Amino acid sequence: MNYTSEVIKLLKQKSVQPTPMRMLVLEEFLKSRTAKSLQELEQLLPHADRITIYRTLKTFDKQGIIHQVDDGTGVQRYASCSDQCSEEAHQDVHPHFHCVVCEDTICMKATRLPYLSLPSGFQTEKIALRIDGVCPKCKAA
Repeated sequence: MNYTSEVIKLLKQKSVQPTPMRMLVLEEFLKSRTAKSLQELEQLLPHADRITIYRTLKTFDKQGIIHQVDDGTGVQRYASCSDQCSEEAHQDVHPHFHCVVCEDTICMKATRLPYLSLPSGFQTEKIALRIDGVCPKCKAA
């Protein structure tokens, strides 16, 4: 599938100049439902410069194109944001499923979180929910 028009449209919507590297990195996120680390993107894009990929990830994170995922492995991963994310506010409060077999981390955007009521005076800044288990691909193997 050719993602070029979708990639350019999304980058322009988020006020990001569509350079060839940015287009390649964003296409990798659109092609896969799993969160990606800098190292994984380097392997997927072997001719790309590590620093350029890193800067692209930081730009995408800042502009609400991707969000950071803490999957408990100690490796920083990133996943595609929802359409509602923006530079001002990420709307990425959803669980992440981490497969203990293949180590993939998948956003569970359709899974609703229960309402949390904090005591008076507390302010939420970040919610992280990781579900560990075996993904369908590994379970079938």
